[in-house]
Amino acid sequence: MGFELARYVTPDFTQEMFVNAPEAEMAPAPKDMAAPDGFHAMSIFPEYFKVGDKWLLPRDSRMDCVAVYEKGEIFVREFRNIRKGDMIFLGRTEKCEEGIYVNDNSFIFPDQDENERSAFSFRQSRSRETAFSYDYTSLYELLEHEKNHGNIVWILGPACAFDAEARKAFSRLVEKGYVNALLAGNALATHDLEAAYLGTALGVNIGTQKPHFNGHYNHIDTINKVNLYGSIPAFIENENINDGIIYSCVKNNVPFVLNGSIRDDGPLPEVYEHAYIGQDAIRSHIRKATTVIGMATVLHTIAAGNMTPSYRVMEDGSIRPVYFYTIDTSEFAVNKLGDRGSLAAKGIVTNVQDFVCNLAKNLK
Repeated sequence: MGFELARYVTPDFTQEMFVNAPEAEMAPAPKDMAAPDGFHAMSIFPEYFKVGDKWLLPRDSRMDCVAVYEKGEIFVREFRNIRKGDMIFLGRTEKCEEGIYVNDNSFIFPDQDENERSAFSFRQSRSRETAFSYDYTSLYELLEHEKNHGNIVWILGPACAFDAEARKAFSRLVEKGYVNALLAGNALATHDLEAAYLGTALGVNIGTQKPHFNGHYNHIDTINKVNLYGSIPAFIENENINDGIIYSCVKNNVPFVLNGSIRDDGPLPEVYEHAYIGQDAIRSHIRKATTVIGMATVLHTIAAGNMTPSYRVMEDGSIRPVYFYTIDTSEFAVNKLGDRGSLAAKGIVTNVQDFVCNLAKNLK
């Protein structure tokens, strides 16, 4: 039996609670970047708003943002993108009391029947004692489906570049078409390019794991050389770089978004130094994502996770789940997003080097 997506359960709007619900209230934003009192904040779930006699669902959502009614559609916007006069939905209830319905019981997974459907259970903790065999098998099947029918976004921390085999494995995933976009920070790109340029990551040989003499210069030498050429692609071309994660993305036209932090060296030319411009760049890919996998970075995984709804409205109008995985050796890291709810994220406690090598070995 092939992979089967979870099935979306559309609310029955002929039920009395929907028919008798009042229209959702709206009020204009009093000024730029400010919502009216009583604004409704979005969740990760599909949310319907009653306008006239219709229940409208935003095509794209994000938690902790506001819903704006414009030209017969609903757009979900960050507070920084609110403009004076935007018509913003009001209400703090979720079961039709104020014309808003949060469909938090929205998907039936293949191993459930409708009676077993469980929408949202908090604190589905994963630990080193958790058995992950089923998770791996499910993930292989999911990724093989998504390669042809979805959009896979990866979030990588610098540890992904510290091992020679892991770099090769992720490059194979890019080559095989399992990577539609890469989100990371300055460090991941720096150490991956350092590995391709000098054979080290933070001055430590990525094969033998032995430190090089004066190796602490290697990452800043790499940054300096990239900045000399003006861009990562120019550095790759001029220095004849032919391996690694970033090289594979450039070679295969896979977009990558690099966001800076207050502790960065350099940074590399492509790194977004303005947090909100970088956030917008992340969301441009999250808007298309159907599966998101975060590896060895709490900061960037949570940033992307907070932009990721539990559902995606496809071009044909169908609604499907967005799958989210977190991979880390730290139980805290994998459970952090899981605390948002079982529909939001699934964690696997392992080192990312083994994880990505297992994927590359087992995926078709």
